[in-house]
Amino acid sequence: MREYNNIARPDFTPEHISALKADEIFVFGSNLAGMHGGGAAWAAFKHFGAILGRGVGLQGQSYAIPTMQGGVETIKPYVDEFISFAREHTEFFFYVTRIGCGIAGFSDRDIAPLFASATALPNVCLPESFVKVMK
Repeated sequence: MREYNNIARPDFTPEHISALKADEIFVFGSNLAGMHGGGAAWAAFKHFGAILGRGVGLQGQSYAIPTMQGGVETIKPYVDEFISFAREHTEFFFYVTRIGCGIAGFSDRDIAPLFASATALPNVCLPESFVKVMK
């Protein structure tokens, strides 16, 4: 466990998240059209304020990173944008899900390196599988 904003947080993003504290954000893989129809995107829509038709950025207690538009190189700019956002918004604690590793068809080995600079941010929690790939 770690502590952020005087609240105990897990070391890794839990596999299933059904509730968030007021300062927590659910980071999920989306498509550019914002059709949150399955996987973590559906959970973001159903539970955490993701907005249909918005495929990028902060929405309620969720943050969308597009993963369905091409190869890893097309995902990287959106991950970089998220990392900058997280760096600027220390009032939030971000749970990054295994974006791109479900419906989009990428592996942890493909996606995890995109989050390398996020490991230094105390307000970003990554999946254990991403952290293992980066070690």
